[in-house]
Amino acid sequence: MKFSSCFSNCFSSASETPIDIGRAEIEGENYQNFTVFSYSELKVATNGFSASNKIGEGAFGSVYKGLLRDGTNVAIKMLSVELESMRGEREFVSEIISLANLKHENLVTLKGCCVDGANRFLVYNYMENNSLAQILLGGEQNRMKLGWEARRTISLGVARGLAYLHEEVEPHIVHRDIKASNILLDQNLIPKVSDFGLSRILRDNASHISTHVAGTLGYLAPEYAISGRLTRKTDVYSFGVLLLEIISGQTVVNFDLEHGEHYLVQKAWEIYRANSLLQLVDPTVRMNYPEEEAVRFIKVGLLCVQETARLRPEMPIALKMLTNDVDIEGVQISQPGLVADLMNIKLGQKTTFPCSYS
Repeated sequence: MKFSSCFSNCFSSASETPIDIGRAEIEGENYQNFTVFSYSELKVATNGFSASNKIGEGAFGSVYKGLLRDGTNVAIKMLSVELESMRGEREFVSEIISLANLKHENLVTLKGCCVDGANRFLVYNYMENNSLAQILLGGEQNRMKLGWEARRTISLGVARGLAYLHEEVEPHIVHRDIKASNILLDQNLIPKVSDFGLSRILRDNASHISTHVAGTLGYLAPEYAISGRLTRKTDVYSFGVLLLEIISGQTVVNFDLEHGEHYLVQKAWEIYRANSLLQLVDPTVRMNYPEEEAVRFIKVGLLCVQETARLRPEMPIALKMLTNDVDIEGVQISQPGLVADLMNIKLGQKTTFPCSYS
C-alpha cells in the first residue's frame, strides 16, 4: 500500500485541528525508507500478537516483539483509537511526523506503520536491552550492569539526541516526555530516545501554550505543569531529572511511611547544599568512577532542573558542560523547581507514569 493511500484511510473521519495539521504535515513530506505494513504481516510477525511476544505496556498501547519475513527483529507498538477523544490517533500522527525523516544514532528508528480499522501500529528497530527504566528500577543486580562508563555513554547519548531535536532539526521538536522508560538501549547499551507520541513542533523559536499538560509526574518542569507554557527548556528540566536518576540509580519519586513522598531532585539539592555530592552516586558503581566527572554530571543535572527556566542551559550547552568543553567551576546553581502537589498541575492534564518499552 502506498503511504498516501494509507493515510487517506487514517484521516478520513478526523475533524480535530491537530489531526488536520498532522495530515498536512504527512502529505507534504517525502518519507524515505518508510514501509506501510499490512495487518497480516504484523500478525504473522508477532505470532498473532501473542502474550509471549509482548515486551511492554505504555500509556498509549502495548508493544510486541516481531520477526519480519526478511529476518529482521522489530518492536511493534499497537495503539487503539478512542473515537470520542481521538486518543491514540494524535500520538500516532505525532510519532510519524516527528520520526519518519529523522536519523540520529540516539533516536529510535521508525521503520513503518500500519492502519487497520481503529487500530494503529508503529514499527521500530528492536532494542535488545529494552528500556533504561528496566535496568535502573530492576534492583541492585540489574543496576550493577551499568558501570560508570555505561552511565556516561547513556547520559551523553541522550543529551546528543535532545540537542539534535532542539537545534539541528527544523522546525525544532520538543519531546515532552523524557524519562527512563522512554530511553531504549541497543545491544551495546547505546541509548535511543523513543516514544514521540506527546512531542510538539515549535516553529520560529516560539513557545507553545498547551491546553493540557502531558508528561510524567516527577519529570515535569514546574512552569509547564502549572501554566502549560512549553519550550525547549521543558525537555531540559526532564533531562536533568533523568541525569540525576542515571547517576544515583534512585527512583524519581520515592515513598516511605516515615517521610512520605520524597523527590530525587529535592534530595540532590539537599546533598549539594551539604557539599557532599558524591553521596548521590549509586553504590553499585562502587569506587570505580572518576569523582570529578561524577560531581560535574550531578551539577549539570541540578543546573537543568533550576526553578527559573531561563537559568537552565540549552541542551547543546548542557552537553558541552558534561564533556567539560564548557567549564562550570564557580557557576551558581539556584534552587530546583518541583511539582510535588497534583493540585498544582494545570487542569485537563494528561500525566503518565513509568512503564517499560513504552
